[in-house]
Amino acid sequence: MRRFAPCDNPLYRAADDYGVNLPPMKTHRRLLLAAPAFLAFPARAQGYPEKPIRLVVPFAPGGNADMTGRLFAEALAKRLGQSVVVENRGGAGGAIGSEQVANAPADGYSVGLGSTGTFLVSPRMTGGKPPYTLASFAPVAMLATSAMVLEVNAANPIKDWPGMLAYLRANPGKLTVGHPGNGSTNHLALLQLQKAAGVQFNVIPYKSNGLALNDLLAGQIDSVIDQVPASIGHIRAGKLRPIAVTSRRRAAQLPDVPTLDEAGISGFDAQTPLVMMAPAGTPDPVVRKLNAAVNDVLADPAIRTRLAELGNEIQAMTPGELSAFLAKEDQTVAELAKTGLLKPE
Repeated sequence: MRRFAPCDNPLYRAADDYGVNLPPMKTHRRLLLAAPAFLAFPARAQGYPEKPIRLVVPFAPGGNADMTGRLFAEALAKRLGQSVVVENRGGAGGAIGSEQVANAPADGYSVGLGSTGTFLVSPRMTGGKPPYTLASFAPVAMLATSAMVLEVNAANPIKDWPGMLAYLRANPGKLTVGHPGNGSTNHLALLQLQKAAGVQFNVIPYKSNGLALNDLLAGQIDSVIDQVPASIGHIRAGKLRPIAVTSRRRAAQLPDVPTLDEAGISGFDAQTPLVMMAPAGTPDPVVRKLNAAVNDVLADPAIRTRLAELGNEIQAMTPGELSAFLAKEDQTVAELAKTGLLKPE
């Protein structure tokens, strides 16, 4: 009987393709008995997706993640040949929806969106055992990054950062500011701003920035820190007044609005990367297919124009590059947690 060399045996070739180490060839008879089940995996991955994909947005409708997520859901559905259904699961700075993704079957049919705040900061602010960690996910793709803007209602007498700073120093803890939940990048930026400027806001968490914006537009709160894409329409309509942006460089869609760094908070730089994550253990071929689809969307001129109009910047990444990026961010957040700045609320 002919003996297969490892390079000839279809089972070993499939294993090599997927990075699986198999025992020596002397056990090939037992392995071949299990071959149909093993070889079915690449076939299933190749046929993915075979049913609709659930895209969890861990915030209520109306915010940056929701707006960008719906834009990508429609574009991805065209490329993948299956519906991509957005499911809003807001609460706890994105932790509720993200925990659902972490606990979902690792088959590529449940993925989630969020920022570094969602996946790295929020779980550290629960007050007990974190509901998930970075290791709970398989990084898929970077969708976009956006600056945040500190803004007030257009009827507010505060005109700029010096005016806001003067009010904060004269009235500590009185100026209300909304954000989309404890642990969000918005909340983290506020914590950093308070420490850097030596001031105290009256910080009010919401389930999404959309809800915070509604209260700001109605005059129920004094200010909001929001991603530029979600607020740009209200700013252009003259309903909201931008005070400063949080990125080191001025936002392309708000070229006349100074950065906090320019306004005197030296070195201040806070942005929101929006990333897609799958449950840990999701097969690599599925992750790669999703990544390729996202990056194909990012290469579409119409999508690029729309993202730019909203105030997003594009930064395509491979799954490996995103993993390295998130690992570095996780180290930064861990160091920040040691300072006591990230306290459960």
